[in-house]
Amino acid sequence: MSQILPVVHILSKVLMLFAFAFLLPLGVSAALDDGAQFAYKQAILTAFLSGAVLWLLSRRGKRELQTRDGFLLVAMIWTVLPVFSTIPLLAYMPGLGFTDAYFEAVSGLTATGATVLSGLDALPPSINIWRTEMHWLGGMGVIVLVVAVLPMLGVGGRQMFKAETPTPMKDSKLTPRMAETAKGLWQVYVLVTLMCMGALWAGGMSWIDAVVHGFSVMGLGGMSSHDASIGYFDSVLLEIIIMVFALIAGISFSTHFMALRTRSLLAYRFDAEIRWYFAVLGVSVAGVTGYLWLKGVYLELPDALRYVSFNTISVATTLGFSNTDYNAWPYFAPLWMLFLSSFCASSSSTGGGIKMMRAMLLWKQLYRELVKLVHPHAEIHTKIGAHAVPNKIIYAVLAFFFVYIACIVVFTFLLSASGLDVFSALTAVVAMINNTGPGLGQVGPASNFAALNDFQIWVCCFAMLLGRLELFTLLVVLTPAFWRK
Repeated sequence: MSQILPVVHILSKVLMLFAFAFLLPLGVSAALDDGAQFAYKQAILTAFLSGAVLWLLSRRGKRELQTRDGFLLVAMIWTVLPVFSTIPLLAYMPGLGFTDAYFEAVSGLTATGATVLSGLDALPPSINIWRTEMHWLGGMGVIVLVVAVLPMLGVGGRQMFKAETPTPMKDSKLTPRMAETAKGLWQVYVLVTLMCMGALWAGGMSWIDAVVHGFSVMGLGGMSSHDASIGYFDSVLLEIIIMVFALIAGISFSTHFMALRTRSLLAYRFDAEIRWYFAVLGVSVAGVTGYLWLKGVYLELPDALRYVSFNTISVATTLGFSNTDYNAWPYFAPLWMLFLSSFCASSSSTGGGIKMMRAMLLWKQLYRELVKLVHPHAEIHTKIGAHAVPNKIIYAVLAFFFVYIACIVVFTFLLSASGLDVFSALTAVVAMINNTGPGLGQVGPASNFAALNDFQIWVCCFAMLLGRLELFTLLVVLTPAFWRK
């Protein structure tokens, strides 16, 4: 117990800080008088008092975090915060069960965007803002925000940052201090978010919709204030704006930070992922557009290009918005889009999946092994840009990919055994573990996850958390070795 107390002590501070996240929807609710103010007041009071009680009970356990503590803290934060995030939903919608509310909260904080709710157009604006504010907070990572704040509370943050940061090369630093790194990333994140909201408002959205969808786009979440998602607006201009900012959010924010800090575009030139990122997306959009046009799904090529480009970019970056029911397309197209969501987003972006960096390393390692079969004595190095990648990183990526595939297989069997058809089960798991949102079949873009039973919902929750924490961060806490002294 004494080993857990320091982690609980930091969790208590995070929980008290998290209470302030409810102030934005509370302010919106009060300004618009949408009748949901009591839900946020209850959430603020519950979260802050719970954090205060935990702080009092654990204050004697305060000490600097070790690496093991960092993994445990990250796992606890990402499983506990959704519990408190359900409070506004449960308070305002008393007919909503805790399982569904927890799924909605996990989907929000992991920036997945899957939902069990319908009738979104009739919800109070503040509820929809809260749902997508969770995207925004979770997109960059609640932990990174905490790293920027906790030093002021006397707690180092490197262990948490290393456990949560989504990249296979976690030891690289943008600034000498971790707090400065986190602050720099969030400054860029806030700036681009405000630009996105402004562009959406100028493009024709109301300010409420601009805030809701701005949070969703930058977090690459995908929740909307309308059941028809972006199809509700039927606006080419808004779709272009969303595509542009989704592409920005899918690029490493480390690169954005360096470009802003140096006031030079050279940072993008030296980012090895960007060329692959745009090449894969460009070829995919062109290929799927031509495929659907030749299949006669769209008679006019511009129509095919409009719908394919928006939905392909949205799914590939793990945003998850839709402007049409692509579930009705020939299955090759949506399956290819879902496949892209597995790897297209860059490392240190707000997207999910295994990330483009790992996909590049896997491809280069495959080529390396093929060459070694022909030239067994050749010294061949796997390189990213001009730098050779150490074998320990390649081994870690291979292990990560094995666990990723294994999780997809296991969760698909679990959902299938519980009664979901195999196609819906497989695409749901891929969508959950990649934090994409909609799958295909029964969980396609024109429907939601409300038809799933409680067991299936909990499996999806675990898959979302695994995907957001990149598998090992959560799985390592579940191993017996982690708890041995």
